[in-house]
Amino acid sequence: MNTDLGNYRKSYEKQELLEQNLSDNPLEVFQKWFHEVDANFNIGETNAMTLSTIGIDGFPKSRVVLLKKFTYEGFIFYSNYESEKGKAIANNQNVCLSFFWPEAERQIIIKGKAEKIADNLSDGYFESRPRGSQLGALVSNQSETIKDRTTLENDLKSLEEQYEGKPIPRPKFWGGYIVKPVEIEFWQGRPNRLHDRIRYQLDEDFNWIQDRLSP
Repeated sequence: MNTDLGNYRKSYEKQELLEQNLSDNPLEVFQKWFHEVDANFNIGETNAMTLSTIGIDGFPKSRVVLLKKFTYEGFIFYSNYESEKGKAIANNQNVCLSFFWPEAERQIIIKGKAEKIADNLSDGYFESRPRGSQLGALVSNQSETIKDRTTLENDLKSLEEQYEGKPIPRPKFWGGYIVKPVEIEFWQGRPNRLHDRIRYQLDEDFNWIQDRLSP
């Protein structure tokens, strides 16, 4: 196999990222960018983000998860605590989130520390999910080897019968994480690969320090 992608090129010319237009707080910049992209570009899941962790085997691993809430404190997503990503976070809280919105020629890279949110917050979100998603969380031993698809579907059917007409409790192995950022970088594509890169870093006094990075 020999596939040359050297001629894949695109000129980024839609927008610019200038310091005088930015807030001192990167969470406010994130909110502005997110709502602009969500409102003005045809993106299926604006909240899709890549989560990178350091596995217990020492290798980094990335996968796409869905952002479910963001606040001044950080970014919240939900997962199985006993999954591969859950075990990685338990072993090493340092994670990276990244959003890439090609239609807007924008990217955001977030370094932070992940920790579990309070049980009552996970309970509240779990109760808001469709029953199918609730059962899916309950039936899946995420990241574990299974015999075949039929086994999974049979287990789901058994749970559907067990909980017919009844509320479905949140399993204790499933819940939310919040990623509290220590660094956020905003990337805006520009012509001739002279992209705008603005980085915010949290200092010892919990102030955000802003820098421009060379593309």
